Amino acid sequence: MANQYFENDPNLEHEVKNFNFTLRGHGLDFTSDSGVFSRQTIDYGSRVLIDAIDFQNVPNGNILDVGCGYGPIGLALAKDQPKRQVTMVDVNLRALGLAKQNANNNQINNVEIFESDTYKAVSGKYAMIVSNPPVRAGKEVVTSILADSKDYLEPNGELWIVLQKKQGAPSAKKLMDQTFGNVEVVTRDKGYYILKSKLI
Repeated sequence: MANQYFENDPNLEHEVKNFNFTLRGHGLDFTSDSGVFSRQTIDYGSRVLIDAIDFQNVPNGNILDVGCGYGPIGLALAKDQPKRQVTMVDVNLRALGLAKQNANNNQINNVEIFESDTYKAVSGKYAMIVSNPPVRAGKEVVTSILADSKDYLEPNGELWIVLQKKQGAPSAKKLMDQTFGNVEVVTRDKGYYILKSKLI
């Protein structure tokens, strides 16, 4: 069975790749490797999410990136919002190591990066939670990221999610509406939905 990006396999051979990508107007250098999600470049869904995020009505406070991978979403937001602390979590230790390396390479210091299975090692409250959920990890994991986010948001905090229509965006929209009493489809782009809910 092929290695999955949400699993840990320390024996997996390395295939390191370095590339630059401009996100929210900042040119960022990334290092990726085998065994992590979207190794070749920043995946399209993450790019659509990063571009769509709007801080206009978000309270002051920190950001949480759940399932951060090698760091594109969390690091792009940390670069864009230097006054906010960004917490980035994942279960994949190789991805976390790369995320730390990418933070260092781009002189991004307002980040905290550590291992957590969804919210299990997370504490505190956040002004925003963002995620490109690991769909291949199964519906239970995706449901947890969406539904449990409510416990980690500050009042008026926002949950931002990207999912493809064919990978469950309509059911995610329904779950977010049930959880928060509101949901907005911010953007639709090539089958990707950007969904936002607010803790009111």
